[in-house]
Amino acid sequence: MQLKIQHNCIGVDGDKLSNILQNVGMAHHSSEAHCKAIQSSYAVVFLYDSGKLIGFGRANSDGAYQAAVYDCAVLPTYQGKGLGKRIMEEILSQVETCNVILYASPGKEGFYEKLGFSKLRTGMARLLHSETMHNRGFTQ
Repeated sequence: MQLKIQHNCIGVDGDKLSNILQNVGMAHHSSEAHCKAIQSSYAVVFLYDSGKLIGFGRANSDGAYQAAVYDCAVLPTYQGKGLGKRIMEEILSQVETCNVILYASPGKEGFYEKLGFSKLRTGMARLLHSETMHNRGFTQ
């Protein structure tokens, strides 16, 4: 692998972001929505192998004491190689003074626990597609 990490949105294709999320079974949106989301994010990390986008993640933050991680994803053929961990470490280094929250896909909690995350007892969400998210195991 010839890995390259990028910390800005220059040249990032929203369709490729959507494709990665779709391939890993995560919520995906239009190219325009993904471009708006990454451009509005506090921290972004894009991972390339020989010029091919293979994974990405992003966080929103106030830059002082609170942050939330979104969309950490790696193409299935690249999973199990420590690349998701690398993306998360890059994001966390950009919000190191902050408390960080996220919601994990059901079954992926262990991945985040290895990075120092703990389950919340009082986490709450108001989700646009609440029935779908409930059916997928995100809410009670």
